Amino acid sequence: MDAIVALCKRRGFIYPSSELYGGINGFWDYGPLGCELKRNVRESWWRTMVRCREDVEGLDATIIMHPAIWKASGHAEGFADPMVDCKACRHRFRADQLCEELGLVLVRTEKGFALPEGAACTHCGSKELTEPRAFNLMFKTFVGPVEDEHAVAYLRPETAQAIFAQFKNILDTSRQSVPFGVAQMGKSFRNEINPRNFTFRSREFEQMELEYFIRPDEAVELIYGTVEALTPGTDLAAPRDNWGWEVWHKYWVEQRKAWYR
Repeated sequence: MDAIVALCKRRGFIYPSSELYGGINGFWDYGPLGCELKRNVRESWWRTMVRCREDVEGLDATIIMHPAIWKASGHAEGFADPMVDCKACRHRFRADQLCEELGLVLVRTEKGFALPEGAACTHCGSKELTEPRAFNLMFKTFVGPVEDEHAVAYLRPETAQAIFAQFKNILDTSRQSVPFGVAQMGKSFRNEINPRNFTFRSREFEQMELEYFIRPDEAVELIYGTVEALTPGTDLAAPRDNWGWEVWHKYWVEQRKAWYR
């Protein structure tokens, strides 16, 4: 991985963010070639997913949304990773990643998680570790001049929730009907406990996301009299009104594989 990071820097694709001032873990800047490559990928994805389809609409929503959205989605309470600290050297770890490096498995309990027997700090070897505790991954900020609980907001950790929140407006103004999809590209932010694997686990990143809305199989059967099930011989060339959810899922898996080729 270090060789790949060094090559990307030398060729002008990706640089560590704020490197002049010591860098900041989990953030990366795209250089001259990197931003062109990124632009090409974005434009190819948008052209394939939105412009060349009649059943997908686009959305460009704000990064900061009403905090009630994140409460309703469960992110405010449940979007968390287990975190542990070494009491000896004060290094901090994501509990499941620490166990993975040690060849162990994090224990799930009724109240959360527990470290297995033999868990130790991979930095200094000490077994004096705190109990795993939940750490919410959303970046918190404040809207307006006063920093109190009524002004709390979050940088979005994903792009999907804006699609759900704007579903009714898109349905009313786009003249679409189910089944149809909504696509969005944009920045997302996750305050990772221990960013790693280059850009694959970072704190600021770009997402390209499609949410495709279909009727439940029960509704399809009521409307069309039958639900087409997924079989080895199912024709996925063009969507049909009586497809069940399994066929739709397989169709989109194949669509994504075709794009990556």
